[in-house]
Amino acid sequence: MHNLGTVFRFEVVRTLKKKSFWIAALAFPIAISAIFAIIYLSNKTTDEAANNTKNQQFSLAVTDESGIIKPGVLKQFKATAVTDKQANIDNVTNGQLDAYFYYPKDLSKDRVEVYSKDVGLFNNGRYQGVSEAILQASIAGTVSPTTTAILKNEVKYNSVSYKDGQQYDGFKQLIAPGIFLVLFYILMAFFGNQMLTSTTEEKENRVIEMILTTIEARTLVIGKILSLIVLAGVQIVTILVPIVAAYLLFGSKLDLPNIDLTNIPLDGVRIGIGALIFVASFMLFTGLLVAIGAATPTAKEAGGFFGIVMTLIFGPLYAVTLFVSAPDSTLVRFLSLFPFTAPIPLMLRNAVGNLTPWETITGIVLLSVSAVIVLAIAVRLFRFGALEYSRRLSVREIFSRRT
Repeated sequence: MHNLGTVFRFEVVRTLKKKSFWIAALAFPIAISAIFAIIYLSNKTTDEAANNTKNQQFSLAVTDESGIIKPGVLKQFKATAVTDKQANIDNVTNGQLDAYFYYPKDLSKDRVEVYSKDVGLFNNGRYQGVSEAILQASIAGTVSPTTTAILKNEVKYNSVSYKDGQQYDGFKQLIAPGIFLVLFYILMAFFGNQMLTSTTEEKENRVIEMILTTIEARTLVIGKILSLIVLAGVQIVTILVPIVAAYLLFGSKLDLPNIDLTNIPLDGVRIGIGALIFVASFMLFTGLLVAIGAATPTAKEAGGFFGIVMTLIFGPLYAVTLFVSAPDSTLVRFLSLFPFTAPIPLMLRNAVGNLTPWETITGIVLLSVSAVIVLAIAVRLFRFGALEYSRRLSVREIFSRRT
């Protein structure tokens, strides 16, 4: 094991020099930044167009059979009250009038009719906006501000929930422990293929024979696994830092939710449980992907198993509503305790707060034991499969060969 440090440094430095690593790491934040930029420019353009529309004047005639529209409001909007509906529709058709509004007698049953001159797909919406503004201005003085707020759905609410005699905000409670679920998802989605091919590169270029003359197979594969852990941390930082920076700098300009991060509850127990589940889950699937790479002769053949592993990890997301609404169901407990489907259910239920103590202990123990077993198998697979260039190792060979 005295060569472990050498293997670790070599793997980390070699991977950090690869363009593909940085492309994979930067692709996500670049895509998010591009989306933020598009949203910002779109909102800015829309606001400018809306402001320009408000300042535009157009000729307008109005027929009011409801009796609601007030003459002063029509004067405010520089509209002319008329009675001949068809004649004014013809005026709009012939281009002699920009817009004509017809308000029916019973607004609760019949539709307001808006006839207008085409001024472009976006600007055409100004006519309906003006017709609504005329109605609102006409009834503004007939009802109280409270009634207006209720009808316009502008009433604000302040909801407070209590649990065990203490004020409780379920959404904020799940943010801190839920971070581990997000990190696991990002790592496996963007770094899984690197784990899968980490043990096949040397076999494909046939330098593994020279490496194994000076370094034990166990030392080599453990060094690779440790380097993967460090590289995963580098990738997390590379992905998260630009996203957080973009949110802090431009979040207010993108109409995104304003989340106050200063008063997020920090439940040490749930955060600790989330960290343990995350570490055990990451080690389990790192070992599984490394084992698959060690048992197959080429990266292309190993890639065929990648979809199966991703299905095991993210398949439980289809039952996400059950994890929240029916945590005691048999399916939820099976998915939470079966090691290869447990990471997502355990981390999600821990974040939500419906993970029982016995499920927590059992789940972490099963994940940890499975991770140790899978890592041991990965080492054994690499020891016997490192020099297999043309075929996969069979299960019988893996367990029948002597060390």
